[in-house]
Amino acid sequence: MQPPDYTFDRERLAALSRFGILDTPPERGFDDVVELTTLICETPVALVSFVTDDRQWFKARVGFDACQTDLNSSVCAHALIEPDLLVVPDLTIDERTKYNPLVTGQPFIRFYAGAPLRTADGHVLGSLCAIDTKARPGGLTAAQTSALRNLGRQVVAQLELRHAVAQRDALLTEQKEAEIRRNGLLEIGDRLRDATSVSEMTRAAAAVVGETLGVSRAAFGRFDEAGEYVEVEPDWTADGVVSAAGRHRLADYGPNLLRGVLNGQALVVTDVTTDPATAGHTEALLRLDIRALVNIPVVEHGRAVAMLIVHARQPRSWSPETLTYLRNIADRIEMGVSRLRAEAQQRILNSELSHRMKNTMALVQAVASQTLKSVPDKAPVKAFSDRLLALSMAHDVLLQQDWRSAQVRNIVDAAICTFNEVGRFDISGEQVTLGSRAALSLALLLHELTTNAVKYGALSNELGRVQIAWRVETTDGDAGFRLRWNETGGPRIDPPSRRGFGSRLLGMGLSGTGDAALNYHRSGLEVEFTASLAELQA
Repeated sequence: MQPPDYTFDRERLAALSRFGILDTPPERGFDDVVELTTLICETPVALVSFVTDDRQWFKARVGFDACQTDLNSSVCAHALIEPDLLVVPDLTIDERTKYNPLVTGQPFIRFYAGAPLRTADGHVLGSLCAIDTKARPGGLTAAQTSALRNLGRQVVAQLELRHAVAQRDALLTEQKEAEIRRNGLLEIGDRLRDATSVSEMTRAAAAVVGETLGVSRAAFGRFDEAGEYVEVEPDWTADGVVSAAGRHRLADYGPNLLRGVLNGQALVVTDVTTDPATAGHTEALLRLDIRALVNIPVVEHGRAVAMLIVHARQPRSWSPETLTYLRNIADRIEMGVSRLRAEAQQRILNSELSHRMKNTMALVQAVASQTLKSVPDKAPVKAFSDRLLALSMAHDVLLQQDWRSAQVRNIVDAAICTFNEVGRFDISGEQVTLGSRAALSLALLLHELTTNAVKYGALSNELGRVQIAWRVETTDGDAGFRLRWNETGGPRIDPPSRRGFGSRLLGMGLSGTGDAALNYHRSGLEVEFTASLAELQA
């Protein structure tokens, strides 16, 4: 059976495109959801599936090899039009799916339950589904149905959070680009720093503008209170160009030419001989060797009090970058205010992201606790919850640094603070910044080590201590990072007889390549992690 028409809905596809999720690498948040789904629904397969107009692509998957299929193989497409869960107890007898290639051929799926991934504006992007190779006439239990529905909402929450982070990243990119432009003003800043008068200051700035842009004249002009005259400060001119410094009546250059500038609008003219704004007054401009011009107003308290003046002897198309550069010069003070406003906005956005993430983590923990409360062995459940808490705290540290990086000391402090044993740690190390992925890895590793130390190692008695030290080492020009965990004063511990999740996690090391050395000395556990600093900061 063909996919429903809604599959090809333009608004739905546009919404999916806006999230920028397709063909992205795996992410732990989505992977955790499908793992929980298989556990809760007791199925071998679970997928986070996004349906486009020609395929279904899996952001996260368990028990299914392919990362995507064509639409003819998509059961999830039928979930797009369901108001609630789509549950098909036996795919071989349902008219919509009995000829599906995944039903008639490998892997011969038989049972399907999918929660539509519905956004806040009502668009369904795909589904979170649980799949079995055996028919299930009874479908899902009431508890499984509720859990799958809740987990589907969590996928959407993760998606929207991810989108919010992307928006935040765009804001950060914009701020960084502004920082690069501000760096271009450093020369002006250096020359203005030693200026002792307004005239010296404006002339220095004009000289930098003229030399940077290769124009014929650059200057600052101040308007009188009535807005009838402009007093041009000593200007910078190219060789052979006369100075325009002095008092000029605005009406001599056209009654309306500078009206927009007086109202705070930039005047940009590529050729005075053809621009309507200069029609009828071209000769006055040409006498001053003006063929193209830019006037950028300097506004104070809503009123234009001055303008940055730039002239060219030849027609010139002023690029957006050039205009931005000139606005930056004219609005140095205004840019400072804008930066503070952007920082305040950033703090609000970081706070909102932190709040959303805490809520998401809390809800995942609540769903897991409710779902797994019947599990007899509570130790794995508690370990899972503790690891979620460790991740949450690592996220908080990353949010302090715009999600891109974190200081090693901050990660260490956050990892050990919840164990009420901070006074028994000796911590030392230089200032080192890690990228987001390495920061999360280090947080989990330290959490595992501290948990084990409290249970079995140096922190299990009253005398033991733990030393954490790190440093950067350079060998043959390559910088490497080395972190050492050393326990003393605790009971003797032997290597574990079996490798559980924690042991495997420690063995993977900081970068996932196994650069970890674990030594079970008589005096206590010693662990050393090493990795390329460049990899950790990526």
